[in-house]
Amino acid sequence: MTDPEAIETVVVKTDEIVTALEASQRGTETVLRVTAPFSARMRARLHVEQPGDGDDDAQLLLSPHVLLDDDCPSLPTSDETAERLRSRSDEQYSVEHHRETHEAALEEWRSTVPDHVVDAVELPAAGGAVSVALLSAVDRE
Repeated sequence: MTDPEAIETVVVKTDEIVTALEASQRGTETVLRVTAPFSARMRARLHVEQPGDGDDDAQLLLSPHVLLDDDCPSLPTSDETAERLRSRSDEQYSVEHHRETHEAALEEWRSTVPDHVVDAVELPAAGGAVSVALLSAVDRE
């Protein structure tokens, strides 16, 4: 079916939402894509946007931002981590400590993003709101 109004639920992997959001915030526009034939329950997959994608009626592109609530934190930057480390009087700054602290901040951020996924999203091409269902690693076992 080529009519996106058939879609009632979009299923997406939590790690793909995190990856799309992180890539987009780093400058590579990455979305979750649903492709025809459309049915009531559709799986959205990770996709790096390409020129002309918006002109293709056989696909719906979902920005990771529309799948998340407004309280979702932004990707921590290396500069923010460095500034936070340098502002602490009880710790001495080092490149290695900065790297370790920033990696920990990224992992913490990645683990919190799924908590901000919305239950439903408006998809004008689908004729209104559709449910959003998360597919986690546990669901795939």
